[in-house]
Amino acid sequence: MEPFVIMLMEKNKDSGILEKEIENYTISNHGNLIENIYMIHEEEKDLVYVKITTDKDVEDWEFSAILDYYDEDALKDVALSCKEIEETYNPTWEVVVEFIPIQDEMQKKLEDLLNKHKQQLDEVYDTIKDKKEEYK
Repeated sequence: MEPFVIMLMEKNKDSGILEKEIENYTISNHGNLIENIYMIHEEEKDLVYVKITTDKDVEDWEFSAILDYYDEDALKDVALSCKEIEETYNPTWEVVVEFIPIQDEMQKKLEDLLNKHKQQLDEVYDTIKDKKEEYK
């Protein structure tokens, strides 16, 4: 898999406008699982919002099954919060992590998050592979 470069931008909390570049990160694996990423300064903290999704387009029945079986708590040791985002084409979650100003450490945190997310997706795919009839 090719490395994936992402740019973290700061988003204005009030206007929603991306205002300045914070850092670039080279993600070795699973960068394709990031739908978008930005940072917001809130309550004296810099928080990074990462929308993560699936590595493939899913069928309608898979969409529901993935959301039913995905364990958001599996990310709790690398994220402050994780919530399902509705009204998306593929299952998507918004994950919040605290920003680390040291590039290598933040990059590692993002890679850890993506590795755990990919592991969770693979487990879900395996669990639901024979459940198509239950969801039709």
